Amino acid sequence: MFARIADGAVAREQEHVLPFEPVRWLVDAGFGRLRVPTDFGGDGLTIPELAEVLIELGAADANLPQIFRGHIAFVEDRLQATPGGERDVWLRRFAAGEIVGNAWSETGNGAIGSSQTRLERRGDRWVLNGRKFYTTGSIFAEWTDVTADREGESVTVLVRTGQSGVAISDDWDGFGQQLTGTGTIVFTDAEVDEAHVSLFDDRFRYQTALYQLVLLAVLAGIAAATERETARAIRERTRVYSHGVASLVRDDAQIQAVVGEISSVAYTALALVRGVAEAVQGAADTAHLRDTEEDLAANVLAEIRSAQAQVVLSESVPRAATLVFNTLGASATSRAKGLDRHWRNARTVASHNPVVYKARIVGDWSINGTPPPFIWSIGTALPTP
Repeated sequence: MFARIADGAVAREQEHVLPFEPVRWLVDAGFGRLRVPTDFGGDGLTIPELAEVLIELGAADANLPQIFRGHIAFVEDRLQATPGGERDVWLRRFAAGEIVGNAWSETGNGAIGSSQTRLERRGDRWVLNGRKFYTTGSIFAEWTDVTADREGESVTVLVRTGQSGVAISDDWDGFGQQLTGTGTIVFTDAEVDEAHVSLFDDRFRYQTALYQLVLLAVLAGIAAATERETARAIRERTRVYSHGVASLVRDDAQIQAVVGEISSVAYTALALVRGVAEAVQGAADTAHLRDTEEDLAANVLAEIRSAQAQVVLSESVPRAATLVFNTLGASATSRAKGLDRHWRNARTVASHNPVVYKARIVGDWSINGTPPPFIWSIGTALPTP
Protein backbone atom coordinates (compact mmCIF):
# COMPACT_ATOMS: atom_id res chain seq x y z
CA MET A 1 0.00 0.00 0.00
CA PHE A 2 2.82 2.42 0.83
CA ALA A 3 4.37 1.69 -2.58
CA ARG A 4 1.04 2.49 -4.25
CA ILE A 5 0.83 5.72 -2.24
CA ALA A 6 4.38 6.65 -3.27
CA ASP A 7 3.61 6.01 -6.95
CA GLY A 8 0.93 8.72 -6.92
CA ALA A 9 2.67 11.24 -4.67
CA VAL A 10 4.19 13.45 -7.39
CA ALA A 11 1.01 13.56 -9.48
CA ARG A 12 -1.12 14.49 -6.45
CA GLU A 13 1.34 17.26 -5.61
CA GLN A 14 1.43 18.65 -9.14
CA GLU A 15 -2.35 18.60 -9.56
CA HIS A 16 -3.18 19.55 -5.95
CA VAL A 17 -5.34 16.50 -5.41
CA LEU A 18 -6.07 15.99 -1.73
CA PRO A 19 -5.30 12.36 -0.82
CA PHE A 20 -8.83 11.28 0.11
CA GLU A 21 -8.32 7.92 -1.57
CA PRO A 22 -4.98 7.09 0.13
CA VAL A 23 -6.40 8.18 3.49
CA ARG A 24 -9.30 5.77 2.96
CA TRP A 25 -6.89 2.97 2.00
CA LEU A 26 -5.01 3.54 5.24
CA VAL A 27 -8.11 3.74 7.41
CA ASP A 28 -9.59 0.61 5.87
CA ALA A 29 -6.30 -1.19 6.53
CA GLY A 30 -6.43 -0.19 10.21
CA PHE A 31 -3.99 2.73 10.28
CA GLY A 32 -6.22 4.65 12.70
CA ARG A 33 -6.20 1.84 15.26
CA LEU A 34 -2.49 1.06 15.45
CA ARG A 35 -2.20 2.20 19.09
CA VAL A 36 -5.63 0.89 20.14
CA PRO A 37 -5.31 -2.12 22.48
CA THR A 38 -6.00 -5.52 20.95
CA ASP A 39 -8.87 -6.03 23.42
CA PHE A 40 -10.71 -3.24 21.57
CA GLY A 41 -9.90 -4.47 18.08
CA GLY A 42 -6.66 -2.54 17.55
CA ASP A 43 -3.04 -3.57 17.00
CA GLY A 44 -1.65 -2.42 20.34
CA LEU A 45 1.56 -0.94 18.92
CA THR A 46 4.03 0.81 21.19
CA ILE A 47 4.94 4.41 20.41
CA PRO A 48 8.35 3.38 18.95
CA GLU A 49 6.60 0.84 16.71
CA LEU A 50 4.12 3.49 15.59
CA ALA A 51 6.98 5.88 14.83
CA GLU A 52 8.59 3.31 12.52
CA VAL A 53 5.34 3.04 10.54
CA LEU A 54 5.02 6.83 10.37
CA ILE A 55 8.53 7.17 8.94
CA GLU A 56 7.81 4.55 6.30
CA LEU A 57 4.56 6.28 5.37
CA GLY A 58 6.32 9.66 5.31
CA ALA A 59 8.84 8.25 2.85
CA ALA A 60 5.91 7.36 0.58
CA ASP A 61 4.10 10.70 0.92
CA ALA A 62 5.09 13.28 3.55
CA ASN A 63 1.55 14.68 3.75
CA LEU A 64 -0.06 11.53 5.08
CA PRO A 65 1.53 11.10 8.54
CA GLN A 66 0.79 14.75 9.26
CA ILE A 67 -2.85 14.24 8.26
CA PHE A 68 -3.14 11.68 11.07
CA ARG A 69 -1.29 13.82 13.64
CA GLY A 70 -4.41 15.03 15.44
CA HIS A 71 -5.89 11.55 15.37
CA ILE A 72 -2.75 10.03 16.88
CA ALA A 73 -2.82 12.56 19.72
CA PHE A 74 -6.52 12.06 20.44
CA VAL A 75 -6.12 8.29 20.48
CA GLU A 76 -3.35 8.77 23.03
CA ASP A 77 -5.58 11.01 25.12
CA ARG A 78 -8.28 8.32 25.20
CA LEU A 79 -5.72 5.64 26.05
CA GLN A 80 -4.74 7.65 29.13
CA ALA A 81 -8.33 8.41 30.19
CA THR A 82 -10.06 6.60 33.02
CA PRO A 83 -11.11 3.11 31.86
CA GLY A 84 -14.77 2.57 31.09
CA GLY A 85 -17.53 4.80 29.73
CA GLU A 86 -16.52 7.31 27.11
CA ARG A 87 -12.96 5.99 26.85
CA ASP A 88 -14.14 2.56 25.74
CA VAL A 89 -16.67 4.03 23.31
CA TRP A 90 -13.93 6.02 21.60
CA LEU A 91 -11.50 3.12 21.41
CA ARG A 92 -14.20 1.08 19.66
CA ARG A 93 -14.89 3.97 17.30
CA PHE A 94 -11.20 4.05 16.35
CA ALA A 95 -11.19 0.29 15.80
CA ALA A 96 -14.23 0.67 13.54
CA GLY A 97 -12.41 3.19 11.36
CA GLU A 98 -13.49 6.62 12.61
CA ILE A 99 -10.72 9.23 12.66
CA VAL A 100 -10.25 12.62 14.29
CA GLY A 101 -8.75 15.82 12.87
CA ASN A 102 -7.37 18.85 14.67
CA ALA A 103 -8.75 22.38 15.17
CA TRP A 104 -6.78 24.18 17.85
CA SER A 105 -5.17 27.19 16.17
CA GLU A 106 -6.71 30.56 15.37
CA THR A 107 -5.54 33.52 13.35
CA GLY A 108 -6.24 37.16 14.13
CA ASN A 109 -5.68 39.22 17.26
CA GLY A 110 -6.77 36.86 19.99
CA ALA A 111 -4.71 37.10 23.17
CA ILE A 112 -2.14 34.41 23.95
CA GLY A 113 -3.76 31.57 25.87
CA SER A 114 -7.30 32.54 24.89
CA SER A 115 -9.74 31.09 22.38
CA GLN A 116 -12.15 33.13 20.30
CA THR A 117 -14.16 29.99 19.60
CA ARG A 118 -17.04 29.76 22.06
CA LEU A 119 -18.99 26.82 23.44
CA GLU A 120 -22.33 28.05 24.71
CA ARG A 121 -25.48 26.60 26.23
CA ARG A 122 -28.47 27.13 23.93
CA GLY A 123 -31.56 25.84 25.69
CA ASP A 124 -30.99 22.17 26.39
CA ARG A 125 -28.03 21.80 24.04
CA TRP A 126 -24.45 22.99 23.55
CA VAL A 127 -23.42 24.83 20.39
CA LEU A 128 -20.01 25.87 19.10
CA ASN A 129 -19.24 29.08 17.18
CA GLY A 130 -15.89 30.26 15.87
CA ARG A 131 -13.21 29.96 13.22
CA LYS A 132 -10.09 27.79 13.30
CA PHE A 133 -7.09 27.59 10.99
CA TYR A 134 -4.29 24.98 10.59
CA THR A 135 -7.00 22.33 10.97
CA THR A 136 -4.79 19.49 9.75
CA GLY A 137 -6.60 16.29 8.85
CA SER A 138 -10.11 17.46 9.70
CA ILE A 139 -11.27 17.59 6.08
CA PHE A 140 -10.66 13.82 5.89
CA ALA A 141 -12.12 12.94 9.30
CA GLU A 142 -15.46 12.14 10.91
CA TRP A 143 -14.55 14.25 13.95
CA THR A 144 -12.47 17.31 14.75
CA ASP A 145 -10.81 18.00 18.11
CA VAL A 146 -11.45 21.68 18.91
CA THR A 147 -10.18 23.99 21.63
CA ALA A 148 -12.76 26.48 22.86
CA ASP A 149 -13.78 28.81 25.66
CA ARG A 150 -16.72 27.72 27.82
CA GLU A 151 -17.72 30.54 30.14
CA GLY A 152 -14.11 31.48 30.82
CA GLU A 153 -12.58 28.02 31.04
CA SER A 154 -10.52 26.27 28.38
CA VAL A 155 -12.06 23.08 27.04
CA THR A 156 -11.60 20.64 24.20
CA VAL A 157 -14.64 19.67 22.18
CA LEU A 158 -15.22 16.77 19.79
CA VAL A 159 -17.39 17.86 16.89
CA ARG A 160 -18.82 15.76 14.07
CA THR A 161 -17.57 17.24 10.81
CA GLY A 162 -20.49 16.06 8.68
CA GLN A 163 -23.12 18.31 10.28
CA SER A 164 -24.47 21.46 8.66
CA GLY A 165 -22.89 23.75 11.27
CA VAL A 166 -19.34 22.80 10.18
CA ALA A 167 -17.76 24.23 6.99
CA ILE A 168 -14.23 23.07 6.11
CA SER A 169 -12.10 24.76 3.44
CA ASP A 170 -8.88 23.62 1.80
CA ASP A 171 -7.35 27.11 1.86
CA TRP A 172 -3.87 26.38 3.26
CA ASP A 173 -1.47 28.29 0.99
CA GLY A 174 1.89 27.13 2.31
CA PHE A 175 4.53 26.15 -0.24
CA GLY A 176 4.97 22.73 1.38
CA GLN A 177 2.81 19.99 2.89
CA GLN A 178 0.11 21.34 0.59
CA LEU A 179 -2.12 18.26 0.73
CA THR A 180 -2.58 17.93 4.49
CA GLY A 181 -5.96 19.63 4.48
CA THR A 182 -4.53 22.32 6.76
CA GLY A 183 -7.18 24.95 6.15
CA THR A 184 -10.07 26.77 7.82
CA ILE A 185 -13.06 25.42 9.73
CA VAL A 186 -15.99 27.68 10.53
CA PHE A 187 -18.40 26.55 13.25
CA THR A 188 -21.89 28.06 13.14
CA ASP A 189 -24.07 26.76 15.96
CA ALA A 190 -22.39 23.37 15.52
CA GLU A 191 -24.01 20.87 17.86
CA VAL A 192 -21.88 19.31 20.59
CA ASP A 193 -22.70 16.38 22.85
CA GLU A 194 -21.95 17.32 26.46
CA ALA A 195 -20.13 13.99 26.84
CA HIS A 196 -17.66 15.21 24.22
CA VAL A 197 -16.48 18.22 26.24
CA SER A 198 -13.39 17.98 28.46
CA LEU A 199 -11.24 20.41 30.41
CA PHE A 200 -8.09 21.22 28.47
CA ASP A 201 -5.98 20.80 31.62
CA ASP A 202 -7.06 17.17 31.81
CA ARG A 203 -5.25 16.31 28.57
CA PHE A 204 -2.30 13.95 28.80
CA ARG A 205 0.87 15.83 29.69
CA TYR A 206 3.22 14.53 26.98
CA GLN A 207 0.98 15.63 24.13
CA THR A 208 3.39 18.31 22.84
CA ALA A 209 6.22 15.78 22.65
CA LEU A 210 3.94 13.35 20.83
CA TYR A 211 2.76 16.00 18.36
CA GLN A 212 6.41 16.85 17.69
CA LEU A 213 7.32 13.18 17.32
CA VAL A 214 4.91 12.90 14.40
CA LEU A 215 6.55 15.88 12.68
CA LEU A 216 10.00 14.41 13.31
CA ALA A 217 8.84 11.15 11.75
CA VAL A 218 7.67 13.16 8.73
CA LEU A 219 11.15 14.73 8.45
CA ALA A 220 12.77 11.30 8.71
CA GLY A 221 10.45 10.03 5.99
CA ILE A 222 11.35 12.97 3.75
CA ALA A 223 15.05 12.25 4.28
CA ALA A 224 14.52 8.59 3.37
CA ALA A 225 12.57 9.54 0.24
CA THR A 226 15.25 12.06 -0.73
CA GLU A 227 17.94 9.39 -0.51
CA ARG A 228 15.83 6.83 -2.39
CA GLU A 229 14.86 9.11 -5.26
CA THR A 230 18.32 10.67 -5.62
CA ALA A 231 20.07 7.30 -5.74
CA ARG A 232 17.58 6.01 -8.29
CA ALA A 233 17.97 9.07 -10.53
CA ILE A 234 21.76 8.79 -10.41
CA ARG A 235 21.71 5.08 -11.24
CA GLU A 236 19.58 5.81 -14.30
CA ARG A 237 21.55 8.84 -15.48
CA THR A 238 23.74 8.40 -18.58
CA ARG A 239 24.73 12.01 -19.34
CA VAL A 240 27.89 13.26 -17.63
CA TYR A 241 29.83 16.51 -17.43
CA SER A 242 33.16 16.67 -19.21
CA HIS A 243 34.82 17.89 -16.03
CA GLY A 244 33.44 15.06 -13.89
CA VAL A 245 35.68 12.22 -12.76
CA ALA A 246 33.93 9.16 -14.24
CA SER A 247 32.21 8.03 -17.42
CA LEU A 248 29.01 7.31 -15.46
CA VAL A 249 27.57 9.58 -12.79
CA ARG A 250 27.00 6.59 -10.53
CA ASP A 251 30.79 6.03 -10.46
CA ASP A 252 31.73 9.67 -9.89
CA ALA A 253 33.38 9.92 -6.46
CA GLN A 254 32.25 13.51 -5.97
CA ILE A 255 28.61 12.60 -6.57
CA GLN A 256 28.94 9.53 -4.35
CA ALA A 257 30.19 11.76 -1.53
CA VAL A 258 27.18 14.06 -1.83
CA VAL A 259 24.78 11.11 -1.72
CA GLY A 260 26.75 9.82 1.24
CA GLU A 261 25.85 13.03 3.08
CA ILE A 262 22.17 12.63 2.19
CA SER A 263 22.22 9.01 3.33
CA SER A 264 23.89 9.95 6.60
CA VAL A 265 21.20 12.54 7.32
CA ALA A 266 18.50 9.94 6.59
CA TYR A 267 20.09 7.49 9.02
CA THR A 268 20.56 10.16 11.69
CA ALA A 269 16.92 11.19 11.34
CA LEU A 270 15.80 7.59 11.77
CA ALA A 271 17.98 7.14 14.87
CA LEU A 272 16.81 10.40 16.45
CA VAL A 273 13.15 9.61 15.89
CA ARG A 274 13.65 6.21 17.51
CA GLY A 275 15.25 7.88 20.52
CA VAL A 276 12.43 10.42 20.85
CA ALA A 277 9.84 7.67 20.53
CA GLU A 278 11.46 5.75 23.38
CA ALA A 279 11.35 8.86 25.56
CA VAL A 280 7.69 9.52 24.71
CA GLN A 281 6.91 5.89 25.51
CA GLY A 282 8.54 6.44 28.89
CA ALA A 283 6.17 9.33 29.55
CA ALA A 284 3.22 7.17 28.50
CA ASP A 285 4.33 4.43 30.86
CA THR A 286 4.33 6.79 33.87
CA ALA A 287 1.09 8.62 33.01
CA HIS A 288 -0.79 6.69 35.71
CA LEU A 289 1.60 8.28 38.25
CA ARG A 290 0.59 11.81 37.28
CA ASP A 291 2.34 14.61 39.14
CA THR A 292 4.84 12.31 40.86
CA GLU A 293 8.57 12.96 40.52
CA GLU A 294 8.89 9.93 38.25
CA ASP A 295 6.12 11.15 35.97
CA LEU A 296 7.51 14.69 35.81
CA ALA A 297 11.01 13.41 35.01
CA ALA A 298 9.69 11.20 32.21
CA ASN A 299 7.72 14.09 30.70
CA VAL A 300 10.69 16.45 30.91
CA LEU A 301 12.85 13.90 29.11
CA ALA A 302 10.24 13.35 26.38
CA GLU A 303 9.93 17.10 25.78
CA ILE A 304 13.69 17.69 25.81
CA ARG A 305 14.45 14.75 23.49
CA SER A 306 11.82 15.91 20.99
CA ALA A 307 13.23 19.45 21.10
CA GLN A 308 16.83 18.25 20.67
CA ALA A 309 15.87 16.19 17.64
CA GLN A 310 13.93 19.14 16.22
CA VAL A 311 16.96 21.40 16.55
CA VAL A 312 19.07 18.96 14.52
CA LEU A 313 16.58 17.74 11.92
CA SER A 314 15.08 21.16 11.18
CA GLU A 315 18.46 22.08 9.68
CA SER A 316 19.84 18.79 8.38
CA VAL A 317 16.82 17.43 6.48
CA PRO A 318 16.14 20.58 4.40
CA ARG A 319 19.87 20.70 3.68
CA ALA A 320 19.84 17.08 2.52
CA ALA A 321 16.88 17.89 0.26
CA THR A 322 18.93 20.75 -1.22
CA LEU A 323 21.98 18.56 -1.85
CA VAL A 324 19.93 16.60 -4.40
CA PHE A 325 20.46 19.44 -6.83
CA ASN A 326 24.24 19.12 -6.53
CA THR A 327 24.05 15.58 -7.87
CA LEU A 328 21.85 15.94 -10.95
CA GLY A 329 22.39 19.48 -12.16
CA ALA A 330 19.70 21.62 -13.76
CA SER A 331 17.64 18.62 -14.83
CA ALA A 332 16.80 18.03 -11.17
CA THR A 333 14.75 21.24 -11.17
CA SER A 334 12.25 19.79 -13.62
CA ARG A 335 8.75 20.11 -12.22
CA ALA A 336 7.91 16.75 -13.74
CA LYS A 337 10.42 15.07 -11.42
CA GLY A 338 8.95 16.76 -8.35
CA LEU A 339 12.23 16.64 -6.42
CA ASP A 340 11.66 20.16 -5.12
CA ARG A 341 8.78 18.89 -2.99
CA HIS A 342 11.22 17.32 -0.53
CA TRP A 343 12.82 20.65 0.36
CA ARG A 344 9.49 22.50 0.40
CA ASN A 345 7.89 19.86 2.62
CA ALA A 346 10.88 19.60 4.95
CA ARG A 347 11.17 23.36 5.33
CA THR A 348 7.44 23.64 6.06
CA VAL A 349 7.47 20.89 8.68
CA ALA A 350 10.58 22.42 10.26
CA SER A 351 8.71 25.72 10.64
CA HIS A 352 6.23 24.23 13.10
CA ASN A 353 6.91 25.15 16.75
CA PRO A 354 9.78 27.52 15.81
CA VAL A 355 13.09 25.81 16.39
CA VAL A 356 14.85 28.89 17.81
CA TYR A 357 12.64 28.69 20.89
CA LYS A 358 13.31 24.98 21.25
CA ALA A 359 17.06 25.53 21.12
CA ARG A 360 16.79 28.06 23.96
CA ILE A 361 14.61 25.71 26.02
CA VAL A 362 17.14 22.89 25.61
CA GLY A 363 19.99 25.22 26.51
CA ASP A 364 18.23 26.48 29.64
CA TRP A 365 17.58 22.89 30.69
CA SER A 366 21.20 21.90 30.01
CA ILE A 367 22.68 24.85 31.91
CA ASN A 368 20.18 25.49 34.68
CA GLY A 369 18.01 22.38 34.84
CA THR A 370 14.95 24.45 33.97
CA PRO A 371 11.99 22.20 33.05
CA PRO A 372 10.62 22.82 29.54
CA PRO A 373 7.08 24.15 29.02
CA PHE A 374 4.71 21.31 28.23
CA ILE A 375 2.05 23.54 26.65
CA TRP A 376 2.48 26.76 24.69
CA SER A 377 0.21 28.96 22.66
CA ILE A 378 0.34 31.74 20.10
CA GLY A 379 -1.56 35.03 19.92
CA THR A 380 -1.31 38.72 20.69
CA ALA A 381 0.81 39.50 23.75
CA LEU A 382 -1.07 41.01 26.67
CA PRO A 383 0.14 44.49 27.69
CA THR A 384 2.66 44.53 30.54
CA PRO A 385 1.02 45.81 33.76
